[in-house]
Amino acid sequence: MPQDFAGTKTRATLRWVRSPVWLVIVAVLAACSSPQEAKPQVEVLQKIPHDATAFTQGLELVDGVLYEGTGLEGQSTMRALDPSTGNVQKKVDLPPDFFGEGITVVGDTIWQITWQNGVAIERDRRTLDELRRVEYQGEGWGICDDGQRLVMSDGTAKLTFRDPRTFAETGSVQVSRDGKPLAQLNELECVGGKVWSNVWKTDEIVRIEPSTGQVTNTYDLSSLKPQGDVDVLNGIAHVPGTNEFLVTGKNWPTIFRVRFNGMGQD
Repeated sequence: MPQDFAGTKTRATLRWVRSPVWLVIVAVLAACSSPQEAKPQVEVLQKIPHDATAFTQGLELVDGVLYEGTGLEGQSTMRALDPSTGNVQKKVDLPPDFFGEGITVVGDTIWQITWQNGVAIERDRRTLDELRRVEYQGEGWGICDDGQRLVMSDGTAKLTFRDPRTFAETGSVQVSRDGKPLAQLNELECVGGKVWSNVWKTDEIVRIEPSTGQVTNTYDLSSLKPQGDVDVLNGIAHVPGTNEFLVTGKNWPTIFRVRFNGMGQD
């Protein structure tokens, strides 16, 4: 009797396995467990024309105006652009021996740093006119304002904190990714307590926790790089009130309005 019961159960089980209902269930489960196509890291929402002669070093969107600092000796400028068309509304030139770098807006003024001149220029945000100059040690690459202090990069793995009024150094942090120092941090953008940075000579933008210096996300923007004679990705401006950014590069003909996947609302 025990043997007959076991045999009956086995035959019933085989009939169930072969039934059309079970085959449908197996197919559904297989579909659910199959690898899904990975979403791109960056979603392009809009393309905006950009002056391809602009060697972009700094980008920031404030009160509907897109401010851009450009570089190269004899070609460095400070500009105000229409963010919807990319048209240059206002432009001033730096001294011919200055190599312009990052910019950031602080209230009614703009700080514009220089590469190896050791000079930060404070400008009137409305006119772009120079108000004063402040000297600093080392190179200047990128700069942003987190609402309480300035954050500045110098080509090394260090981020330096500065007083937004005096430009005096108030502290620093070493940036690392996967336990290794990450140098060549270029244009910076402060958003929601984090620091976003282009990494020179790469197609990457990283998000940094400034309290520890740890890179918390890395985004690959290689799909955006235009064909032809263009330089590196550089320039990142947060679109206020959104989780979107404007990004471009040195001598790129396009500014891209993008959203980074997995970044949340910060």
